[in-house]
Amino acid sequence: MNRDSNAYTFIFATLMVLVVASTLAFTASSLKELQASNVRKEKMQNILATIGIETDREKAESLYKEYITAQLALTASGDIDQNVNAFEISLNNEIKKPAIEQRFPLYEANVNGSKFYIVPLRGVGLWDAIWGYIALKEDRNTIQGAVFDHKGETAGLGAEITQQWFQDRFVGEKLFDPQGQLVGINVSKTNNDPKDKDKDDHEVDAISGATITGDGVTDMILERFKHYLPYLKAENITVALN
Repeated sequence: MNRDSNAYTFIFATLMVLVVASTLAFTASSLKELQASNVRKEKMQNILATIGIETDREKAESLYKEYITAQLALTASGDIDQNVNAFEISLNNEIKKPAIEQRFPLYEANVNGSKFYIVPLRGVGLWDAIWGYIALKEDRNTIQGAVFDHKGETAGLGAEITQQWFQDRFVGEKLFDPQGQLVGINVSKTNNDPKDKDKDDHEVDAISGATITGDGVTDMILERFKHYLPYLKAENITVALN
């Protein structure tokens, strides 16, 4: 075939497209299992981080099995759905359902004899989704630790929710007021306690220039935790308010 002909050029280009497409498809298929494993381990790392267990991906699964004692899929009434694997719940899909149809994952942990309850979060920031985890102490009120992440917040502004200094502000804060009402944690630019010494004010200092992202964190915490009230305030549970 004449290499200078249009037919040759067309056939050559078609073959190259097929070869490249096949190579990319094979590579993507080959890496799919590894990517899924990395996502799974990163999730374990984030859950563990809320209770003070820092680890790399290689050790994440073994430490998760050591410290996480239960994975619960709760119904809107606070019952446990034994037919659902809590770890496999995708909040991105779950929050699109009516609340009565959702399943709310909760992880119980034990660290040196102390019990913790870890709740996954998902909400909306300035540009896209934000998410995270909050661990409560045994009183089911006081925050032990928090981890936040985002999809597309602005670097140096809203993206700062991923920084340890911001997440540390939540440690020791309480979700319930003295009357036992869920009030959450307000990320406030008018906070009068910038050093976060007052752990009973239900507020943390906002990130400068990231008001909408901060509001997203505030709304996310309150919206997610309200679904856990039947479990958190069950009759056999004592929520410490002081």
